[in-house]
Amino acid sequence: MLKKGREQLPESVFERERFEIPKIRGHLEGNKTIIINFQQIASLLRRPVEHILKFLLKELATPGNLMPHILILATKVPASRINEKVREYALEFVLCYDCGKPDTQILREGEFSFLKCMACGAKHPVKSKI
Repeated sequence: MLKKGREQLPESVFERERFEIPKIRGHLEGNKTIIINFQQIASLLRRPVEHILKFLLKELATPGNLMPHILILATKVPASRINEKVREYALEFVLCYDCGKPDTQILREGEFSFLKCMACGAKHPVKSKI
């Protein structure tokens, strides 16, 4: 019975590759911070760009504009602080609380949002989608 159960689990449960939270790439330009790989970060985390943008702008307490390929923050923000916020986002909205894998989706059921893991099947409530 155990053998049959293991056969029905998805392949991603048995993979041991390590997921790395992406680091931002950018530079300061006057009083602005330019992030050139924001779209890539969103695609690696498999979350909508708008969701990550809203979280970052709220957490960094700064206005910003999303251009086609870059994110422009209206203040000088150190890369270490932005990376810390991206890490917080990943821990809260991407990585499974039980198995730690990034194979998750945010599902909305009624008034509540849940983080559903596709690898282990765990389901945990998260803050509303910001």
